Amino acid sequence: MNIFFIIVMVLTSIVGLTFIVERGLALRWGRILPPSVEDAANACRITTDRPVLRRVCEENPSPLARLLLTAEQHLDTPREENENALQTRARHEVVQLERGLVVLEIVIGIAPLMGLVGTIHGMMVLFGGMGKSGLNDNTVLAQGISLILGFTMMGLLIAIPSLIAWSYYSKKVEMLAVEMETVCEELLQRQYREQTKK
Repeated sequence: MNIFFIIVMVLTSIVGLTFIVERGLALRWGRILPPSVEDAANACRITTDRPVLRRVCEENPSPLARLLLTAEQHLDTPREENENALQTRARHEVVQLERGLVVLEIVIGIAPLMGLVGTIHGMMVLFGGMGKSGLNDNTVLAQGISLILGFTMMGLLIAIPSLIAWSYYSKKVEMLAVEMETVCEELLQRQYREQTKK
């Protein structure tokens, strides 16, 4: 039975570590908001700049590029329609950025609980052993306490890094979403201001 708990804890830690590394690579600032795409969005001042923005966005696929392409494709519609289309696309992109964070949240919840189940199992083994040998055998007592503390520690060692990563990545997704929203909003303001001048 001890092996079962150890295997479950090891698998949980592997899943947690995999998603920590995967989200770390996926949520790199330059991957979500490529500087070339930001520069093209900032340089897009008038209607004739739109083809350049479209080309740069198509060459640099990223969440920001997809949002800017959505905004650019709807620039001929009223601003309210464009903003609605952009919000729909933005929700989709944020969901993609948050992908994997729910797994970390599950690991945060399940690892301490598995440690607790292992602890209870260890106590059962300890008291079962003491019932057979009595209180005279200190070896059984020491092994049981070691097993109990081992499972508790494993659960915490899996949950704590996952909690740190989940908190950090959640905040980073929020910051990236705000930055993407700012870039898109500035583009819309410039383009619709240009259209009203005509």
